[in-house]
Amino acid sequence: MIEFSAAQIAELTGGTLTAGTDPATSIEVASIATDSREVIPGGLYVAKAGENADGHDFMAPAFAAGAVLALAEREVLADDAGTPFPAVIVADAVLAMGTLAAEVVRQIRAHSPLTVIGITGSAGKTTTKDLLEGILSAAGATVAPIGSYNGEVGVPLTVFRAVEDTRYLIIEMGATKIGHIAYLSGMVHPDLGVVLGVGSAHAGEFGSIDNIATAKGELVEALTPAGRAILNFDDGRVRAMAQRSGAPVTFFSSADAAPDETAQSTVQARNVRTNAEGEPEFDLLFPGEDSEYQVHSKLLGLHHVTNLLAAASAAHVLGISAENIVDSLNEQRAASRYRMERTDRSDGVSVINDAYNANPESMRAALRTLAELGGSGTRRTWAVLGEMLELGEDSVLEHDAVGRVAVRLNISRLIVVGAGARAMHVGAVMEGSWGDESMFLPDAEAAYELLSAELAPGDVVLFKSSNGAGLRFLGDRIALPTGNIPTKTSEPTPGERTVQP
Repeated sequence: MIEFSAAQIAELTGGTLTAGTDPATSIEVASIATDSREVIPGGLYVAKAGENADGHDFMAPAFAAGAVLALAEREVLADDAGTPFPAVIVADAVLAMGTLAAEVVRQIRAHSPLTVIGITGSAGKTTTKDLLEGILSAAGATVAPIGSYNGEVGVPLTVFRAVEDTRYLIIEMGATKIGHIAYLSGMVHPDLGVVLGVGSAHAGEFGSIDNIATAKGELVEALTPAGRAILNFDDGRVRAMAQRSGAPVTFFSSADAAPDETAQSTVQARNVRTNAEGEPEFDLLFPGEDSEYQVHSKLLGLHHVTNLLAAASAAHVLGISAENIVDSLNEQRAASRYRMERTDRSDGVSVINDAYNANPESMRAALRTLAELGGSGTRRTWAVLGEMLELGEDSVLEHDAVGRVAVRLNISRLIVVGAGARAMHVGAVMEGSWGDESMFLPDAEAAYELLSAELAPGDVVLFKSSNGAGLRFLGDRIALPTGNIPTKTSEPTPGERTVQP
């Protein structure tokens, strides 16, 4: 286990100890928590400010739960006598977490071999992370993010779960500004950098899709010549990142044949297709091998071919045998919630909950999968769609276009939820939808009432929106027999704060 004393934390972060804090107080890094409800006895509580709550307000319950030390940005009094809680006071708690995480990685590398794999892209990071974890965990002690921990708080929390003998550390990297991935890369120093794709997610914050490509490419720029870049050849902006990396490159491609100049360094998927359940299948070919391997994934949707290829490519570079890679890919199901998560109700209704993230590209992919599950009209298909956030000035046009795609794919019913997504309904109507084929509803409760009344055995219903639109909870209500919505948290979460490094 890796431990820090209060004095060491203060020295590493440039912080100061509150009056009465014992410098010898020791904590295990695995005990570090940013939520007072997740504090364990003997742990360190990080009091950070979030968009909706201030962690300093939860100092008392954190210590009541057993915290022995806090990492905070100001003193908080423990009693009426003016005694502060034991804490290291720093200028920025999130940046201090990053500093501690960097030291953890340094100590592990000094102790034993460690390979750090960074994964970024506008979509598919979490699924690719889950797939790669499934492959690598059979080869050595592997640590990967919980859920979608991929920012300036989530990455350190992932690192803090590693121990001296961790062999593989998988880091999911998200960004909303240029410089964010460079900051995360400087924290963990990745050996492999996987870039899945450049889409329009966060286009409003970045200003343009080219700026998104600049940001995602910071991962490959951070690699040393001893590392390896794993790049999606089928995405032109990602393919161009090969020129930005000082490390050698392995491409992956689902084209029928990669161009001759890349064939020796490309992992290929051939004869890509889906089965009757909408699950992707393809023939997998590794560079330097004549044999083709049959992948029959249990994931849902053709768009997962990119994620399957990326995970296979990274594992191949790390020396995992082709047989073990394929066996793992063929066994794994969706491991994280709200990513094309399928629930088949006892009455024959199939619920596809893909409402954790959404952008125009992932919306189209999910709608194509829904259309395939409809079986050319043998099952009635419902698309319950909410707002795609952070699209900037193109938001109305992009929502309008998604509505038109739903009509072109012959989706039986389009239910658009929330004012921010209304342009989807408008686009569907303009494309030729009529009657109740497309409906606009003001909120999730209205959608719940409609679906409860009108869903019938054999229907397939897709829920898709950005996380902030909350349709994942509506999907749970429709899928779960109890109809209960999971409780929302009030404390700051790893994804709420973005640091300007």
